[in-house]
Amino acid sequence: MTSTIRHVTIDCSDAYALAGFWAEVLGQPLHEDDEPGDEEALIEGAGLLFVTVPEGKTSKNRLHFDLQPQDRTRDEEVERLLALGATLVDDRRNPDGTGWAVLTDPEGNEFCVERSAGERGR
Repeated sequence: MTSTIRHVTIDCSDAYALAGFWAEVLGQPLHEDDEPGDEEALIEGAGLLFVTVPEGKTSKNRLHFDLQPQDRTRDEEVERLLALGATLVDDRRNPDGTGWAVLTDPEGNEFCVERSAGERGR
């Protein structure tokens, strides 16, 4: 018998707010039972569970998301995510179009934005 991963759980200071950011990033809704102030919030379709904890983030993530845009370019996606509240912390995009961008979510968790499949095919 084996196990499956039911959720990836992310500790944070405001579960509902951070889950709301990621729900916008991924274009998936929060669970219908989640409300502001809840100590847990779930993006069921993505398997992401956000849990409010008392301690803050203290170091670089040991695990992070690599996002690949589906209907826009990498650079367009970076701009969209910045408008949602992300912060660009390390720009590894190259003049030839390769590379990626490292951003943080509103609570400082790092994630990367890679080129879209269309950009990789060029």
